[in-house]
Amino acid sequence: MLRILLVEDDNDVRVLLEHVLIAERYRVDPAATLAAGRMLLGRNHYQLLLADGVLPDGTGMQLADEARRRGIPVIIMTSYGFRFSQTEFAGFDLLLKPVRPAELLQCMDRVLLTAAGSRK
Repeated sequence: MLRILLVEDDNDVRVLLEHVLIAERYRVDPAATLAAGRMLLGRNHYQLLLADGVLPDGTGMQLADEARRRGIPVIIMTSYGFRFSQTEFAGFDLLLKPVRPAELLQCMDRVLLTAAGSRK
């Protein structure tokens, strides 16, 4: 079972995404802040990070940089794409909110497949 770190500060969005992922048989560790996400990232091994672009104590890209150093693929979800430069999103897969479950699952399949191919 693949383990996913989901970092999203909006409780309703986080719970919805968690339910979608659990229904697809993923193991999900949810967090609402950058600090909580960092703590979980330091304690566990993940196959994917799903992170909100804007968090109350930082950005999803800050956590994504740490995840990528550990070889963990990343998807950034945001409705604030206009607040960041293109270079801040460079190298990350990006989903604009509102995220549709089917769109999320397609993106995850692509990112996980690419990550598996790069490890061979």
